[in-house]
Amino acid sequence: MELDFLLERMALAEERIGQIPEETSVGAPYDVYFQRVSRFITRMFALYRETEPDRLSGLDLEGLKARNRELYGDVLADAYEHSFANPAYASAALGEEFGRILSFLYTEIRGMIGLAFDRRTEEFVSLAEVFIEVYNLFEHREESADLYREVKDTLYYYISDNCDITVDYRTEQVLTPRTGVFYQTVMESDLKDLRYLYGFGEYISESELDTAAFLNTLPKETVTSMAATCVGGFQKGFELAGKPLDAKKTIEIRYTLGFERVVRETVLQFERLGLQAVLYRPAVHLINKRQNYRTGCVGTPANRQFEYDHRFDLGLFFDGALKERKVSVLRQSYEKRKELASAMAGPAFVETFGEKQFYPVNKPEVCSLSEKQQKLMAQMQGETTVMVNEYIPGEERSFTIISYPIPEIGPHFEKIFRETIRLNTLDYEIYKEIQTKLIDALDGCCEVKVKGMPGNRTDLTVRLHELTDGEKESNFENCLADVNIPLGEVFTSPVLKGTCGVLHVQEVYIHELRYENLEFSLKDGMVTDYGCTNFEEASQNRAFVRETILNNYETLPIGEFAIGTNTVAYKMAKDYEIFDKLKILIAEKTGPHFAFGDTCYSHSEDMKVYNPDGKEIIARDNEISILRREDPMKAYYGCHTDVTLPYDELGEITGVRQDGSEIVLYRNGRFVLPGCEELNKALNTLTDK
Repeated sequence: MELDFLLERMALAEERIGQIPEETSVGAPYDVYFQRVSRFITRMFALYRETEPDRLSGLDLEGLKARNRELYGDVLADAYEHSFANPAYASAALGEEFGRILSFLYTEIRGMIGLAFDRRTEEFVSLAEVFIEVYNLFEHREESADLYREVKDTLYYYISDNCDITVDYRTEQVLTPRTGVFYQTVMESDLKDLRYLYGFGEYISESELDTAAFLNTLPKETVTSMAATCVGGFQKGFELAGKPLDAKKTIEIRYTLGFERVVRETVLQFERLGLQAVLYRPAVHLINKRQNYRTGCVGTPANRQFEYDHRFDLGLFFDGALKERKVSVLRQSYEKRKELASAMAGPAFVETFGEKQFYPVNKPEVCSLSEKQQKLMAQMQGETTVMVNEYIPGEERSFTIISYPIPEIGPHFEKIFRETIRLNTLDYEIYKEIQTKLIDALDGCCEVKVKGMPGNRTDLTVRLHELTDGEKESNFENCLADVNIPLGEVFTSPVLKGTCGVLHVQEVYIHELRYENLEFSLKDGMVTDYGCTNFEEASQNRAFVRETILNNYETLPIGEFAIGTNTVAYKMAKDYEIFDKLKILIAEKTGPHFAFGDTCYSHSEDMKVYNPDGKEIIARDNEISILRREDPMKAYYGCHTDVTLPYDELGEITGVRQDGSEIVLYRNGRFVLPGCEELNKALNTLTDK
C-alpha cells in the first residue's frame, strides 16, 4: 500500500484519537479506559515521527533511558497493578467480560512501540483504526443488541483480515537476511556507545546495559573465540550429519540483547562461511505469538507476569476458521519465499542464564483455551510444523545453541562467566572416550532403569531398540561440542512400548518457570498422568503442566532419554548455587533427562547419523514418528521439552541385558562404570568442601 495513503490515514486516526481524552460520550466505567489508551496511542504517533530517521532521536543515554521507561512504564512492577494491560485490573474496573477483551486490545496496541521502530506503517495504522472502531461501538452502545458480540467480531476480523499483512511480514522477518532494525543496529552501531541498545525499541533493563558494558571490557581475542565456538559448533553439526553446508546461504541468529559485540563477530564469521545472518524482533501481534515464549532477538521482559497473563488471549477468538486462515496465509508466505526458505541453514542460539526466577500467579481473570480450542491449537502447531519442514527440510538444516551468564546472576558474575567459557570448550577427546564407554555398555542392554534417591519417587524403565549388528550400530548418540554446547550427554529415542514408570523431580526450572514436585506417569512411552505442587488446587497444577510442558496435548510420547555427563557444569552450579538459573542447555547435562514430544531427530529421521567411532545411530524413530510415512500429521507434535533429574536426586542408572543380568552405570552419587572415573573428579571436590 502506498505510503502517502497510509500517512493520510494515520493523520485522520491521530486527529480523531487526540479528541477522545476530552470526551465523555462512552460514560463510566469505560471512559477511563479509552482516555488512557488514546493517550498512549497519541504517544505512539509522536514516537513514529521522532524515530525517523534517527531511532535514537539525538538523545543522550539518560534521555533514552527515560524514554524507554516511559514507553514501558505502564507494565513495569507496581504500575502494572493499575494498568489496563493487567486482565485482573481491567476486569475489576470494566467487568470480567469487557475487561478481558479490552485488556487484550490494549496489549495488542502496545505492539505499536516495535512497529514504530520497524516503520511498519500499515500495521501501525490498522491498530489505531481498530481502536477507533471499538470506541465507536461503545459510543453507540445503547443502539446495540449485543455490544460484546460486536466488539468481539470487530477484533476477530481485525486479526483474521490482517493475517495477509501480519503473518506474511513475520515470515519475511524470519527468512530475509541483512535487513531490519536488529541487523542494522548490531552491524552498524558504535557498540562502545551504549545508546545503541535503545535503537531496537525493546525494553532495556540494567541487565542489558551491564552485559554490553562488560563485553566491551573483554579482549578482542576472547570475543573472537566465543564467536568461533558457536560458529564451529554449527559447522560441525553439518559435518557430522553429512549435510552440505555450502548449499545454504542464510543463518538465523537468536540472541539476548546486550551480547551485540559477540553477535557481530558471530555474524562476520558466518559470512566467511557464506552464510548471511537473519536477525529479527520478537512477535508483536497475537496471531504470531506462541503463548508467552519470545523468539528472535530478545531482552529482559518488562514484566514476565504481563506476558504470562496474556499467553492465551487467542482463546477469545480462536476457532477453526481462524486456524485455517493462519495456516493458509503462512503457506502462501512461504511459497512466495521458497527460495529464501530453502537457503536457510537453521538457527544459532546465543542464550543467557542468570535471570531472576519468575513465579507466575494464575489469575482467574485471564483468558484460557477451551478443550476444543486446545485441540485446534495442537492441530495448528502440528500442521505448521509439517508445512515449514516442507520449505526448510529438517534433513537439510542444523542448529547450535550456546549459553552465557548475565550480570543479574549475582556478585560472582565475572567468575561464572569465565567458568562458562571454560565449560563451553571442555576437551572434546576426553569426553568422546568416556561417552563411548557409556554407549558401549548401554548398547549391550535392552532397557535402562532409572531410580531416584530417597525422597525422589522416580522409578522408570526405558526400553531400547534392538541392534542387529553391534559392531556397526548404536542406540545412543555421542553428544559432543557441536550443535549442543557445552558437551556432555549421550542420548537416544526410546522404544515406546515397554517404557513405563514414574518420573519425579522435586524442583526443576523449565522455560524460566519453576516446578515443585513435577511428576509424570508413563505407560508404553506415553504420558498417562501428570502434575506438580506449585498451586493449592490439583486442577491448577494439571492445567499448568499441560499448558507449559505438554503444549496443550492430552498426552505426549517420551521423545528422548539421555544421560548427562557434564559434572563440571554440575559443580559450577553447586559452587555458585545457581541451579535455579541455568538454562536447559546446561541443566540437561547435569543428570539424566527425558524429553516429551518429538524425537531429537524430528523431520530428519531418514538421515543417517554416525558416532565418532563410525557406528550408525539407528534409534532415530519411535512408534509415533514412524507414522510420518503414512500421515505426517500423526507423527509430529511441534514440541520437545526436556526435564532433568539432577545428580543429587538420582539414585541409580542400571542397564539390563537381554538375559536379565545388569550393569550399573551410576549409583549413590558417582559414576561406577569403568572408564568413567574422570567424571567423578568434579563430584569428589564437592564432597571435600
